[in-house]
Amino acid sequence: MSPSNSTSFSAEAVPQAPEDPLFGLMAAYRADSDDNKVDLGIGAYRDNNAQPWVLPVVKKADEILRNDPALNHEYLPIAGLATFTSAAAKLILGADSPALAEKRTCSLQTISGTGAVHLGALFLSKFYPGKPTIYFSNPTWANHNQIFSNVHLPIATYPYFSKETKGLDFEGMKQAIADAPEQSIILLHACAHNPTGVDPTQSQWKEIATLMKQKSHFPFFDCAYQGFASGDLVKDIWAVRYFVEQGFELCVAQSFAKNFGLYGERAGCFHFVTGSGTDSQATIGRIASQLAILQRSEISNPPAYGARIAGLIMNDEALFAEWEENLRTMSGRIISMRTALRSKLEELGTPGTWNHITDQIGMFSFTGLSEKQVLKLRGVAHVYMTKNGRISMAGLNTGNVEYFAKAVDKVVRESAQ
Repeated sequence: MSPSNSTSFSAEAVPQAPEDPLFGLMAAYRADSDDNKVDLGIGAYRDNNAQPWVLPVVKKADEILRNDPALNHEYLPIAGLATFTSAAAKLILGADSPALAEKRTCSLQTISGTGAVHLGALFLSKFYPGKPTIYFSNPTWANHNQIFSNVHLPIATYPYFSKETKGLDFEGMKQAIADAPEQSIILLHACAHNPTGVDPTQSQWKEIATLMKQKSHFPFFDCAYQGFASGDLVKDIWAVRYFVEQGFELCVAQSFAKNFGLYGERAGCFHFVTGSGTDSQATIGRIASQLAILQRSEISNPPAYGARIAGLIMNDEALFAEWEENLRTMSGRIISMRTALRSKLEELGTPGTWNHITDQIGMFSFTGLSEKQVLKLRGVAHVYMTKNGRISMAGLNTGNVEYFAKAVDKVVRESAQ
């Protein structure tokens, strides 16, 4: 260190990092004083009054917990709250899953879905033979790139979204999976693909599974929206259960942020399923032991509150039924906003086709708007959305959907001139 410099961390050594675009967008929205401003950026549910919604069933569970005289603030085990992780595994794999019956799975509570993806990435980086490339959909959740880059796994992409149809580029996806070197890791969104809202059909999932089996690829499922996409917990997780039935060894990152509304409580789970065989229990025991070592060195043990809430609900029949009703409320409102937006754009005669708004599913929709159009919407109409044209459908409501549709119509028409 030179006498004139008080730090070893110069700008050359530690360059200024760019602001996270999504959180920067949130800050810009908050700073906007216009009464008509619309927030379509952040992936969090809002009710029809544009307010956060605490699920009624979560309020009930919270009350039960607060009145439990045995409640304390002791550390959880390294792997987390067992009543939570076991229920989470049943939710993903099915209570009658052969993998669970044969005891060839392990589950660790994580810092929401982000922590689950990171733990899986760390494990694969350290233990998967040959340092394979991990393939993401193009596009994918932006954080996937950073998480896997941080653990030094090579990254590649497979085609996913077709700009022409605003649907799935299935042929391109299949070709890339077929061309990937054997035993590559393929990251798949279990349902409600982020950011596009485009999911494969069940028959397409079967084709994907066949291709992946032929190449001995390893599936890494990211599941952030089970029950939130269609309102049906079983329907939304069909792909994961099908892959397990087909005998794949795989892992799943599971988030409870969206489907319980526990965004800030960071409740998640990482599941590993090994293939069936005479040594499968010994194999999963070894894998679980190494995952625990990794977890210990990173967070020691996970936070308790969100896991207690979710675990209580998932293990109580009446509360579980009420949760399913809450899920139908959230998914139903989002589906109704898709219908309303499409119908208003079509009523206005907005240039282009808008069926993709209702064809897509889940929290997000890829509108097909260009970056230039998005920035114009922000500047003129005070509509905040990501530059790639993604909107959070939960940001729309009966009070602003017509305003948004008219703003889109104006920008699209002006671009066509």
